[in-house]
Amino acid sequence: MSDTTPIILWLRRDLRLSDHPALTAACRTGRPVIPVFVHDDQVQSLPAAPKWRLGLALDHFARVLADKGSHLILRRGPAVEVLRDLIAETGAGAVYWLRAYDADAIARDTDVKSALMDRGVEPRSFAGNLLFEPWTVQTGQGGYYKVYTPYWNAVRGRDVDVPLIAPDVIPAPQNWPRSDDLSDWQMGAAMDRGAAVVAPYVVVGERAAQGRLGAFISHRIETYKLQRDMLAEPATSGLSENLTYGEISPRTIWHAGQRARAEGAAGAEHFLKELTWREFAWHLMYHCPDLGAENWRAGWDAFPWNADADRPEVIAWKQGRTGVAVVDAAMRQMYVTGTMHNRARMIVASYLTKHLLTDWRVGLRWFADCLIDWDPAANAMGWQWVAGCGPDAAPYFRVFNPDTQSAKFDPDGAYRDHWLGQGAAARSYYDAIPRAWALSPDDAPPQPLIGLKQGRDRALEAYQGLKP
Repeated sequence: MSDTTPIILWLRRDLRLSDHPALTAACRTGRPVIPVFVHDDQVQSLPAAPKWRLGLALDHFARVLADKGSHLILRRGPAVEVLRDLIAETGAGAVYWLRAYDADAIARDTDVKSALMDRGVEPRSFAGNLLFEPWTVQTGQGGYYKVYTPYWNAVRGRDVDVPLIAPDVIPAPQNWPRSDDLSDWQMGAAMDRGAAVVAPYVVVGERAAQGRLGAFISHRIETYKLQRDMLAEPATSGLSENLTYGEISPRTIWHAGQRARAEGAAGAEHFLKELTWREFAWHLMYHCPDLGAENWRAGWDAFPWNADADRPEVIAWKQGRTGVAVVDAAMRQMYVTGTMHNRARMIVASYLTKHLLTDWRVGLRWFADCLIDWDPAANAMGWQWVAGCGPDAAPYFRVFNPDTQSAKFDPDGAYRDHWLGQGAAARSYYDAIPRAWALSPDDAPPQPLIGLKQGRDRALEAYQGLKP
């Protein structure tokens, strides 16, 4: 007899129908498919903005599934226990999911797989959240890559599977198990009043992500390499938000970029290299699980960074009141939109870690709390890269000069004016920030915390002290 028991589709950060190998495989069996999202400790520990944005993604995807005649089942608790209970309730004979690559998720998934096998339930994990499984990309000596350019050269010519189309039908069980109410999870509680300010800027769901990709390929990829660092220009794809929640797959983006490249789009290869930078971050996090917590380069534990996140200079940085216009504009952009231009991220990270000699982990945690496109691997590698202690890092003596960066990437001051001026976007900052900051548009402009040359010289002096 053929197996007719249901398959539990365990969803995590893969909230899409197309190019979802676990969903496609489950549907192809013809067996009933029960989509499930588990609010476990890893969801509970998410920072404020990512947790809120995940809640929006879940709400949207539940409606997408409903349109397909399916349901998204929500349960709270340890994944092993939740899945065990659902198996008992539904008689499911298998659990399918897409793999995750951080240490905590790997440990959880390993425990789940073992528990399922003990119960005689089939566990199947699939690739689908990365272009290349981290263990499949090796140096000639069999190790992992520690520098981006050799990594890019190793993968640029690899075949990437064509994205899977969304299933026409998701077979439904005869009876659906109970589901939690998403509103009871209070996913946006920590965002407080900031949620209403950021909400107009979010782009939620698979269809919107596909539209974003199409618009970028049609109108901006040609000039991407030349324009992507210009702070006031809408020159990038914006897809980091959707990749974070799996509302679009990297394979879908890769193939769109490759088609544009084949058609002669000048910026296409650089766009593909930026997508591969994300892959490289996950490659490193898989092989170096402490990437987000420990200095990657040996010897950097002795560097005299200040880890006090509550000292006045750091509070001023968080508030966007450093007295350095481009730094303050970037921080305010983050509070109003939930995102920040990538070039601006490098500028504000360099200012914090070098001009203010602050531990990069202070900035990493603050970005994690505030960014709706927070990606643990990319965030960790980005902060360590700028600080100088990470893989493929910028040399420590490369201290971003905010004035020089402004002159090059915001020559007419449009970006700074937009976020520091008197317009609606700039004033929205005061509605987004914590009330405890007690800031007002009537406050006097901040004075610089430290002279740019003084801060640079101090950082270089500290670096010299680190050298053996």
